[in-house]
Amino acid sequence: MFGDSKLLKSISSILSIRGNELSLVFAIIAIIGTTIALDTSRSYIEYPGTSAIDVLRNASLLTIFALGASVIIISGGIDLSAGSMIAFSGTVIACSMLGLQSLGTPESPTAPWIVISGGICAGLLAGFLVGSLHAWLIISVGLPPFVATLATLVGLRSLARILGESTTSVLLSAKKSQIPIEQPFYTDFLRENVWIWIATAILLAIFTAVLLGYTILGRHLYAMGGNEQAALLSGLRTDRLKWFAYVFGSMTASVAAVFYLANEGVSAPVTQAVGHELNGIAAAVVGGCSLQGGIGTVSGTLLGALFLRTVIDAVAKIIKTGADVWQGIIVGVVVVLAVTLSQYRSSRAAGRKLFAGPLGLLAIVILASLTGFLVATTSGATIGFSAFALLAALMLGYRTFESYR
Repeated sequence: MFGDSKLLKSISSILSIRGNELSLVFAIIAIIGTTIALDTSRSYIEYPGTSAIDVLRNASLLTIFALGASVIIISGGIDLSAGSMIAFSGTVIACSMLGLQSLGTPESPTAPWIVISGGICAGLLAGFLVGSLHAWLIISVGLPPFVATLATLVGLRSLARILGESTTSVLLSAKKSQIPIEQPFYTDFLRENVWIWIATAILLAIFTAVLLGYTILGRHLYAMGGNEQAALLSGLRTDRLKWFAYVFGSMTASVAAVFYLANEGVSAPVTQAVGHELNGIAAAVVGGCSLQGGIGTVSGTLLGALFLRTVIDAVAKIIKTGADVWQGIIVGVVVVLAVTLSQYRSSRAAGRKLFAGPLGLLAIVILASLTGFLVATTSGATIGFSAFALLAALMLGYRTFESYR
C-alpha cells in the first residue's frame, strides 16, 4: 500500500507539472493570436521571420539567467541581484578588454582573441566570486538570502561604476563609467548571429536539466529545497549545496552579460539590465518553480521565459507608443495570476477562500477600480467604468459562490 501511495503521488506530481507546461504552450499561442488580431502594423503577418528572431533573441537571453534563478529557487533560496550582476560582469569584461588592449603597441597590438577571451573569463570569474560571497553571507554570517542578495542588488552597480571610472582614468586619462567595446568581431558577430544566443540557451538548459534530473547533486538540491532541516538531518552537506546554487545563479548572469555587452556595444552599469532580476524570477515562477523550494523543471522555465518575452513583445506591438510604461504592470499581473492559479488547488484543499471577509471585499474594490482606471486611460471613461462594473460583478459573484461552497 505504501508503495502504491508513493507511486500515485509521483504520477500526480508529474501530471501537475506537465499540465502547467501545457497551459503555458496554449497561453503563448493565445498571445500570438491576440497580437495578430490587434496589431495594426501586422508585424507577425508581414515580417514573421524578423518577429520570431526578435522574440527568440530576447527569450534566449532571459532563459540564460532564468535557469540560474530556477536552480536557486528549487534549492530553497532567492537571488535578487541578477540584473546588477549582469551590469557588473559587463563592466568587468569591458575593463578587462581595455586593459588587455593597452598591453599592446601600435606596431604589435594585442590579438583580438586574447582580448575577447580574457575579458569573458574575467566576467565569469566575477560571477563565481559574487556567488561565493552570497553563499558566505547566507551560510557563515547567517543572513537571509533576501537580505544578502538585496545588498548586492544595490551595491554591485555602484561597484561597477567605480571600477569603470577608475579603469578609464588610468588607461584613458578620462574618467568614464561607460566603456565602449572596440572589438568589432565580438560585438558584430554576436549581435548578428542570433543562433549563438539560442544555442547557448539550449546547451545551458540541457546541462541544467541533466544536472537536476540525473545527478545526485540535483536530487540533493530538490531535497534541500523541499525541507532543509530534514536534508541536514539526513547527512546532506547543505552548505556546499547552497554554495553551488548561488555560484551557478551568478555565473549564468555573467554568461548573459557577455551577450548584453555585445548587443549594446558598451558597458553601462547604471542602466544595463535594470530590473531584469525580477524577470528571471518571474520566468522561473511562471514556469512552475515554487518559491517555497523543492519544485520546478527546466522545461517549465524555458516556456516561462518564452511566455514572458511573448507578452512583452505583444505589449510593444499592440500599444506601440509608451509600451515600456505598461510592461511592468502587465508582467506583474501575469506573474501574480500564474502563481495564483498554481496555488489555487492547494488553497481550496486547505479551505481558504479568495474573497472572504472584509479584506476580500476591499480587494474586490481595489482590483476593480485599478482595472477600470487602466482601461479608462486607453479607451475612455465610459469603457473604463464598464470594465470596473463587470469585474466587480464577477468577483462579487465568485465571493457569493465561495460562501455557499
